[in-house]
Amino acid sequence: MDIKVDLKGKVAVVTGGAGVLCASMSKALAAHGAKVAVLDLRGEDARRVAGEINAAGGTAIGVAVDVLNKESLENAKAEVLASFGTVDILINGAGGNSPQATTGPDKSFFDLTVQGMQNILNLNFMGTVIPTQVFGQVMAEKKKGIIINISSMAAYTPLTRTIAYSAAKAAVSNFTQWMAVHFNQEYSKEIRVNAIAPGFLLTEQNRYLLIDEKTGGPTKRGQDILNATPMGKYGAQEDLLGAVLFLCSEAASFVNGAIIPIDGAFSAYSGV
Repeated sequence: MDIKVDLKGKVAVVTGGAGVLCASMSKALAAHGAKVAVLDLRGEDARRVAGEINAAGGTAIGVAVDVLNKESLENAKAEVLASFGTVDILINGAGGNSPQATTGPDKSFFDLTVQGMQNILNLNFMGTVIPTQVFGQVMAEKKKGIIINISSMAAYTPLTRTIAYSAAKAAVSNFTQWMAVHFNQEYSKEIRVNAIAPGFLLTEQNRYLLIDEKTGGPTKRGQDILNATPMGKYGAQEDLLGAVLFLCSEAASFVNGAIIPIDGAFSAYSGV
């Protein structure tokens, strides 16, 4: 079987598209022929990423959107449809963690606020569900489409400290499976919903947990992660692209409801 990724004629929507990981995904989709709508709360940054794609010979627009606001998403959908006519691929990339929902030396479980935890639950879980409602409706109407959610190693076994993030990513994995079945049973057999579950990639959102600001070396938590990852390193943003492109291609036509770990064998390692 000759496997190649040709996304010419496809339209991809990427939420959180101005972030490091999803900007990389947006550029990879465009490089393989897709027209890309880069959506982000930071509209200026979304337009910057789209500009970089266009400058490289691709086709993209940047759109400001709040993934927790359905009206904002409907407005974004109208802009995408006006520009590109349809939606074939949705990557639900908006998400992340916050010190307000993370325990540590200066913040115990008993100090965490309901609002701080709720913000992270909403951003990661509802920030996946609501865009799926809005853009998935286009797929349901035309009876074809591909959705990729972003889960995490925290969904397999909850990580210490990150109470809300772990719970939210477990919910994302569950929703991925539920949505795959629901679309197939209720709307079309030609809609696929999968997720990738990255291992530990060093980003601005987790740097404060993994890198010691004073020494530049790993924190104890960072070293624990490296010790628990058989490949002995953090992943790079490029490490996610192969799985994303595969899931967007016809080579993955029978892959549905799957959560694919990309983790350097972290989830396979028992510690002994």
